[in-house]
Amino acid sequence: MPSLRDIRRRIQSVKNTAQITRAMQMVAASRMRRAQEAVEHSRPFSEKIREVLADLSYATPAGEGALHPLLERREVRNADLVLMSSDRGLAGGFNANVIRLGSRFILDEAGAPVGVLSVGRKGRDYMVRYGRNVTADFSELGDQPQLDDVTPIARTVIDRFTSGEVDAVYLVYTEYVNTITQTPRRVQLLPIEPPSAEDQEEARSRGVDYIYEPDPRQLLQALLPRYVEVQIYQALLESKASEHSARMVAMRNATDNANEIVGDLSLTYNKARQATITREIIEIAGGAAALEA
Repeated sequence: MPSLRDIRRRIQSVKNTAQITRAMQMVAASRMRRAQEAVEHSRPFSEKIREVLADLSYATPAGEGALHPLLERREVRNADLVLMSSDRGLAGGFNANVIRLGSRFILDEAGAPVGVLSVGRKGRDYMVRYGRNVTADFSELGDQPQLDDVTPIARTVIDRFTSGEVDAVYLVYTEYVNTITQTPRRVQLLPIEPPSAEDQEEARSRGVDYIYEPDPRQLLQALLPRYVEVQIYQALLESKASEHSARMVAMRNATDNANEIVGDLSLTYNKARQATITREIIEIAGGAAALEA
């Protein structure tokens, strides 16, 4: 059985760990609130650009919109995967879930060689460790990324697609649902999926009659690259909010577990101390009885 000194040291060590995890939980909670606000503020813009894109597709004469390079469909011989993970760990299953989804796509679902454009060190390190083809790395974007931060990512994927190096680009990220729930998702980034007939009809049924100047086809060509940037930026914000939420929950669970361990160790310490005191009393009583005899 451990000595009382060993138990006291263990209790103090676990208490120190609990203080650290508690501080990390508070930091993650503060960052999570800012990330939540960023996601909530960006979603209307992302939805609006999708609505305008649908209306433009409706207004563009049939066949003309397909002339844009970002709408070109071809047989997929090579593909790119933009994998969004975090730069730091201690976020529960956040990184493991998104990396698992990306790896399953590369190994089982792509059906073609896949190059990885990693956003975040954890995803990059995993892909390099297991010999995946990491063609670009975008790390250290900070906890509050701006739209300009994703411009190099968007330019890279657009250039690789329009030059014919790859025939499709996919995006794997974690969608923020709420503090407890974050869902890994994979979406096709390029070629851009034209809005469905339902989306176009919904855009026209909103009762807003847009007047486009210049013509819708030119606006569509200018809007599509911006649409790619917005898609990547929205996914990055969703990923950041999910990361901080997952880290806050993980650190809260770690703090609770540490406090529980402290309680168990304290009980063990008290039992050992009581046993020591009882043994000493018995020894004293035995010695006194021997002297009397």
